[in-house]
Amino acid sequence: MNKNQIFVIVVAAMILTGLGVSSGYWFAARVHSHSSSTVETTPNSASPKSERKALYWYDPMVPAQHFDKPGKSPFMDMQLVPKYASQADVDDSVHIAPQLTQNTGVKFATVETGRLDPVVEAVGSVGFNERLVSIVQARTAGIVERVYARAPNDVIPANEPLADVRVPEWYGAQAEYLALRKSGDVQLIAAARTRLQQLGMNEAQIVHAEKTGQPQAVITISSPQAGVLQEIGVRQGMTIMPGQTLARINGIDSVWLEAEVPEAQTAGLAIGTKVSAKFSAWPTREFKGRITALLPELNREARAIRVRVELPNPEGKLRPGMYARVRMNERAGRKVLLVPTEAVIATGKRNLVIVADDSNHFRPAEVKTGHEGGGKTEILEGLQEDEKIVVSGQFLIDSEASLTGVLARMEDSAKPNPTSLHEAQGKVEAISTDEVTISHGPVPSLGWPAMTMPFKIVDPKLAQDIKVGDRVQFAFHEGDAGVVIDRMEKTGAAP
Repeated sequence: MNKNQIFVIVVAAMILTGLGVSSGYWFAARVHSHSSSTVETTPNSASPKSERKALYWYDPMVPAQHFDKPGKSPFMDMQLVPKYASQADVDDSVHIAPQLTQNTGVKFATVETGRLDPVVEAVGSVGFNERLVSIVQARTAGIVERVYARAPNDVIPANEPLADVRVPEWYGAQAEYLALRKSGDVQLIAAARTRLQQLGMNEAQIVHAEKTGQPQAVITISSPQAGVLQEIGVRQGMTIMPGQTLARINGIDSVWLEAEVPEAQTAGLAIGTKVSAKFSAWPTREFKGRITALLPELNREARAIRVRVELPNPEGKLRPGMYARVRMNERAGRKVLLVPTEAVIATGKRNLVIVADDSNHFRPAEVKTGHEGGGKTEILEGLQEDEKIVVSGQFLIDSEASLTGVLARMEDSAKPNPTSLHEAQGKVEAISTDEVTISHGPVPSLGWPAMTMPFKIVDPKLAQDIKVGDRVQFAFHEGDAGVVIDRMEKTGAAP
């Protein structure tokens, strides 16, 4: 929550008594001696006959305490200030003198239409690209004659020797092939060459035997690609069998960057979305990539979805385990109503925006918000284009023109209307201090059929004399807390 939102919440609660502690004395004295500068007066306010009647008197430093006559404050060394009826008591708005709004630096903005380009920010970690894995296996039995100086996590180039292996079966097949080459029988030569391939010799090894004219007793096994030697499973003198894994190599020409994004922010993300990443090792450099996968499983504890990004790594600087700050630019959508995010007051139950009109009246407007990004918030309901709203400086609306009454009336309007209650009859199946389960008949006002369901109990007194098995007639409403019982009477005792 930013500073301005804190100020706005103060507006909703008491809207800062007289411009704050430091200016309360100055403001109270000014109101007391020049009340026409902060409250509405009639053109003849200077005349005692036309002076408005005060509702009560109060100390601006303790506005909650009201007094029925003027005098000196029992809390501070100052005179009590009169409170007059204002337009806020009539039309859910407050009036503030224009010079006061100017002096206190109130900032305004206009509701505008534009495109919202949300930017999702997250922290990601680098891992191996599992698509660049090479497995080196033995295709025939043999004996390891030599293992080159290699260890797990070594970074090796392509065609780097790993081990020398003596393969007796290859030696005999090579000797047979070379002898047949001298016979000139094309079919036999082709068959013998194919046998070498089936035994696992690659083309380079066969060509080498053809050039030298000598069978190779020992074969050097090399890495098929550049990368990290993650596993080496051979030691000098050991016997290897067909299918045995000798080495596992993971390429690092590209890496995976995985980040967890809260599920509420993933609606605009898709495969192909552009991503930029920054690493602490290179704070001025951005690494560019794209989303290649939105992993299907949700992290249930963090309520987040893992996003996989593939980053090119031609220089090999990005290593698994590194952390990065990730920015994902969602695709631009349709045009929407936008307001500065700092203008939105989040009260917990609703979102409010202070709307200003040309006559220096201010009123709270309840809004329904959508996506947020780039310091802007999407407005789905509650405002219209070109309306003037307060962005900062809401604290100037002091106790002389408090929004407290306005917001209280808004809260009252959200309470269930007795005329919107729904009547039903039924039998109590279970009951606790805050919930009762009832098998009730049809509810015509809602089109509900007969069913058994739980209801919330706001007032425990409603269930004092009711037991399981009792038949009851009750009235309920649907609200934010669920289905809530407002009235319940017993019509029959449990058998």
